[in-house]
Amino acid sequence: MQINIIAAVSKNMAIGNANKLLYWLPNDLKRFKALTTGHTIVMGRKTFESLPKGALPNRRNVVLSRSLNALPGAEVFADLASALSTCTADEEVYIIGGASIYLQAMPMADRLCLTEIDDIAGNADAFFPEVSHEQWQEVWSESHDIDEKHAYRYRFVDYIRK
Repeated sequence: MQINIIAAVSKNMAIGNANKLLYWLPNDLKRFKALTTGHTIVMGRKTFESLPKGALPNRRNVVLSRSLNALPGAEVFADLASALSTCTADEEVYIIGGASIYLQAMPMADRLCLTEIDDIAGNADAFFPEVSHEQWQEVWSESHDIDEKHAYRYRFVDYIRK
C-alpha cells in the first residue's frame, strides 16, 4: 500500500479556518480530483462534514470518527490503524485531512502531494505538520502565477520520503 498525503498549505503551513479551506484555487481542486479518483481517501469526520455534497464520487471514502456513527457513502473507523488495516497491498491511499489526521499519518506516509501557496494566512486555526527536508525530498514541482481564476501564486510539489 502506498500512503500519500495531499494538502494545500500556505507559507506558514496553514490549511484551514472554521472547517473550511483557506484558498479557492480551481487548478488545485482539479489536481486533487485527478490524483484521488479511483483510490481510497481517508479523512477525519469534520473534513467529511465540510464536503459540500458529502462522500466524493469514484473513490473509497474512509472517515475516522470516535463516534462510529454511519455516514452516507463512507466507511467509518475509530482510528487510522484500523482503517489502513482494511487496505490491500496494491491500494493507493490519500490522506486528505484534517490537521490531526495529517499529524497521525506523517510518520507512515510515502509521498506528499502539496500545493504550496505563496501567502501567509493570518486567519487560520488548522495547520499542516512541519515538512522536514531531512526526511522529505522534492521530486517534482510545477509553478503557477496569479491569473483570472487564481488570486495567489502557487506550486504543486511532490515529495518522497528519503
